[in-house]
Amino acid sequence: MIQFLNLKKLNQPFEVAFQQKMKQFLDGGWYILGSEVKTFETNFANYCGAKHCIGVGNGLDALVLIFKGYIQLGKLQKGDEVIIPANTYIASILAVMQADLVPVLVEPRSETYTINPDLILEKITHKTKAILPVHLYGQLCEMEVINSIAKKHNLLVVEDAAQAHGAMWNEIKAGNFGNAAGFSFYPGKNLGALGDAGAITTNDDALAEVLFSMRNYGSKVKYENEIVGINSRLDELQAAFLNIKLGYLDAENESRRTIAKRYLSEIKNDKIVLPQWDESNNHVFHLFLIRTDNRLALQDYLKECGVETMIHYPIPPHKQKALASLNHMIFPITEMIHNEVLSIPLNSTLTDDEINYVISTLNKY
Repeated sequence: MIQFLNLKKLNQPFEVAFQQKMKQFLDGGWYILGSEVKTFETNFANYCGAKHCIGVGNGLDALVLIFKGYIQLGKLQKGDEVIIPANTYIASILAVMQADLVPVLVEPRSETYTINPDLILEKITHKTKAILPVHLYGQLCEMEVINSIAKKHNLLVVEDAAQAHGAMWNEIKAGNFGNAAGFSFYPGKNLGALGDAGAITTNDDALAEVLFSMRNYGSKVKYENEIVGINSRLDELQAAFLNIKLGYLDAENESRRTIAKRYLSEIKNDKIVLPQWDESNNHVFHLFLIRTDNRLALQDYLKECGVETMIHYPIPPHKQKALASLNHMIFPITEMIHNEVLSIPLNSTLTDDEINYVISTLNKY
């Protein structure tokens, strides 16, 4: 069986370094917000080209904290509207709602699956105060257009970069296109920890100051709480692991792009729709999605042939029971995507023989 993703195999090259870090961690005796977190925050900010990085507990918290931070600064108010793609993982929408803001959903482009900037203007009202573009599956949104719209209408831009570590356009990396960005380092990400972890990047000094406090109970000085905060700190040990893996992120991304090029040029089957990509560095292929009318039939066929696949994501957020207030909405393109997409294996652990087999198996379907 060709596994969709073998995390043990993915992390195997780092095992010795991880063990050394673990020993240093145990010997050091400092377990919360220590030198490893500070080092990672510096390293990741530099990597993204941003001024600040704030390590937090996970990607959802990263987004929630950004919105709450801007509420604290008076740049947002509860009840303000945030434009967000309908085609996304539910966490993007949960972040808006958990900050007591109102998500306004917009359809994606059917070719790239990312938010369609042409439709953003239709949704802007006097209540609109921010746009949350989601770099879904590893591909950057059309940030030049989105930033132009935001500037014209005086809107904040908060990137959901949870799947796009290292994606770049015009020498600018994900995490440095808007006012702030949220990242997830969930184990399956291109830059994955060995547990939950997240971070925020920003060039906004005032926001960074608030967030460093807000992630730690609203405290700068122990037992002195200036604002209402939460407990969402990047774990010291996960930061240590991320510091090791960050140096290999570009190589991981390049490996994924190399495989994606093969898939795009060699998978030839009229029953299968391939993603659109211009072969630039604007895509890091966190996921490689194909589309077909009868997804379950294709998934069953691949399983029988020994190829494991995943569905990202079977139910669109506006149809989830948890978001009952959105259930009445209809987004045909989003619903088509969620009904048809299937993720096939793509990561640096795949051998040439495995890639050949995935391609030939799909071509025989």
